[in-house]
Amino acid sequence: MRLDLFFAAIRVPLDYALLILAGTSAWFLRFSDSVTEIRSVTFGLTFEEFFSTLLLVALLWVIIFAFTGLYTIGGNKKFSDELKKTIIGCFAGLAVVTLIIFFRRELFDSRFLVVAATALGILYVLIGRLLLRIIKIILFKNNIGNRRIILIGDTDAADSLVAAMKNTPGFGYKIVKHVPEMNSKNLKELTTLIRRKNVEEVLFIKSKFSEKESEMVLVFCSEHHLTLKFAPDIFSSYQRATGIDTIAGIPIVELKRTRLEGWGKIIKRLADIFFGLLLLIISLPITILATLIIAFETGAPIVFKNRRVGESGKEFETLKFRSMHQKFSIGTQFKNQKEAMDFEKTLIKKQNSKKGPIYKIKDDPRITKFGGFIRRWSIDELPQFINVIRGQMSLVGPRPHQPREVEKYELHHKKVHTIKPGITGLAQISGRSDLTFEEENRLDVFYIENWSLLMDIAILIKTPWAVLRRRKVL
Repeated sequence: MRLDLFFAAIRVPLDYALLILAGTSAWFLRFSDSVTEIRSVTFGLTFEEFFSTLLLVALLWVIIFAFTGLYTIGGNKKFSDELKKTIIGCFAGLAVVTLIIFFRRELFDSRFLVVAATALGILYVLIGRLLLRIIKIILFKNNIGNRRIILIGDTDAADSLVAAMKNTPGFGYKIVKHVPEMNSKNLKELTTLIRRKNVEEVLFIKSKFSEKESEMVLVFCSEHHLTLKFAPDIFSSYQRATGIDTIAGIPIVELKRTRLEGWGKIIKRLADIFFGLLLLIISLPITILATLIIAFETGAPIVFKNRRVGESGKEFETLKFRSMHQKFSIGTQFKNQKEAMDFEKTLIKKQNSKKGPIYKIKDDPRITKFGGFIRRWSIDELPQFINVIRGQMSLVGPRPHQPREVEKYELHHKKVHTIKPGITGLAQISGRSDLTFEEENRLDVFYIENWSLLMDIAILIKTPWAVLRRRKVL
């Protein structure tokens, strides 16, 4: 999936660069001896004027390409489809440019430039797409970026897919295991397999299936954060969020876990990198001041590394300013871990203010004076911008919890691991520490299922106000 996202993202700047190259080539071709001998140059447009216009026209063409479907993500698209869409996109761009020439003749006085740039644009973009396709196939043949799948099915279609995926590495799939059915006997084996072989998807193709088996497959994929794909007419009640693809002539339906896929995931990642870096730089004076005060108050280490569960259930270390006395801090950085853990368990029994798998210690005696201040104003979370830039977290997303808390999750709670956790989120701006775990989980699931870039922007804008109205650190 990451390889698909990479190639989808790179197509946009590549097409833009190739269109500019096409326009530039058309310019120099117009001034070549072979063309000027046939028809002399009569227009007075300079190359600088032409190139500045070309930059805008190429951008317009890329937008038109997007509307023709040239930047859709996923699927095994035929090169003939890309050829058709490229030609349609280029001629649509030509039509727009023709209208511009009609209304503003000063832009171009040379029909040769327009026609040559269009023809070269088609040629260059197709060559670029062909090269990307060849590179992708080479990577797949060398087992780089292949989607590792478990295939469940006993039909002729299932056997055809097995043969096609083995004989055609260009499809980008690697079958880790093929079982005729999902049952309680092979469930344990498959669970072990997905961890050892890094399985990403389950492909379910059955001519006859029981309600029990289909439910087992759904639960299995949900619990282990696997993408589920199946043949048509199966899971007909789950058509709300699906994508259709064709492999070896067999239609396959993908059950999408979130709207935050494809271009949404790319846009969110780019926004995280840009705004993460920006906020890291803006908060630098506060970061330096907090570092000095913590060092003066209780010494090093300044930053506290805490194990959390992130996207697809993968663990990572969140970075926070240490707000507790060192002897009470839990982590590999600190000594006296057994004593610190025992003391925390005692506090949880006596002063836990939360119900459910997570805990929140009221009037926590382990917090330093400055620690209480930085928690009150969420300054302790500033180092998490580094987690965002690393790709372990997002600016907006569900709150990450500790592995020992996640172990107590019920199955429906685990949907929050569909995407990256966030520094802030819908739950955080809707009640901060006052929400119950179930309320928080419902808000996080709502965010996952209804994500949009506008929602992220709204949450980021509301976050400072949520911090300001927070009355007391529990």
